[in-house]
Amino acid sequence: MMDLQDKIYVAGHQGLVGSAILRRLQEEGYGNIVFKSHRELDLTRQSEVEAFFLAERPRYVFLGAGLVGGILANTTYPAEFFYSNLAVALNVVHSSYLAGVKKLLFLGSSCIYPREAPQPIPEEALLTSPLEPTNEAYALAKIAGLKMCSHYNRQYGTDFLSVMPTNLYGPNDHYHPEKSHVLPALLRKFHEAKETGASEVLLWGSGSPLREFLYVDDLAEAVVFLMENFSAPDLGETINIGTGEEISIRDLAERVRRVVGFEGEISWDSTKPDGMPRKLLDVHRILSLGWSPKVSLSEGLEGTYRDFKARWEAGTIVS
Repeated sequence: MMDLQDKIYVAGHQGLVGSAILRRLQEEGYGNIVFKSHRELDLTRQSEVEAFFLAERPRYVFLGAGLVGGILANTTYPAEFFYSNLAVALNVVHSSYLAGVKKLLFLGSSCIYPREAPQPIPEEALLTSPLEPTNEAYALAKIAGLKMCSHYNRQYGTDFLSVMPTNLYGPNDHYHPEKSHVLPALLRKFHEAKETGASEVLLWGSGSPLREFLYVDDLAEAVVFLMENFSAPDLGETINIGTGEEISIRDLAERVRRVVGFEGEISWDSTKPDGMPRKLLDVHRILSLGWSPKVSLSEGLEGTYRDFKARWEAGTIVS
């Protein structure tokens, strides 16, 4: 059980996931939280990471740092996605072991599962068939990270947990036009179309793939809950975190269009890839432990768009 004064390191505290975890910890009264910006600490540099851990000696670590993006970014920069995410996992997990970290929570992604995995996807589907080609590099790096945690637990007796969240969205998301995930990309596209008076928005793919979306503050509640109450042997090699509900990209686009207030048409470019045809996580294990999501997709979309507009008007959205 974490004590409110235990030193906690949140890796990636400026990103979507890390900032939500930081908010949750602060709301619960944890007052000894350590975090560094990328400029202060490059997690891909082994010597920097080891020196940081040996100097700070955090007791708990949330590893939410990493390079993320949608289909376009993953297919354009696969080497960067592979190297950056693998290096971060290698350095943070190993340094946690060297520094005697009591418990680490590694955040993976539902992208780790095979393209043709059974639906909903159980944790046991990992490595049972080929990955989705459009995000293979990212998935392999995340798989290596969770396997590293598993093998360190086995050889060294560490307590390193791995969780696999579904598609995330919410405040402080990344809205880059080429590098963001589907939901923030849709918000930006429709907002810009509304601002410019465009009559149409052209979207990638057929709109037919089915996806599951989890509000990031629900994820933060889940991972803090797991860190406070469970150890790796309780959870197995990994545990899924999601809502258990899915929506087609076409229907999602319509809902985002309405939230933004764009009144034009939506067209689909079927020459562009769809990615996995369906990706719904089996979340019965985490639900059985006592956690459940609180924020509906409708409520989450409204809150996320408010965050986007505030940042857009403040000029803090990356162009």
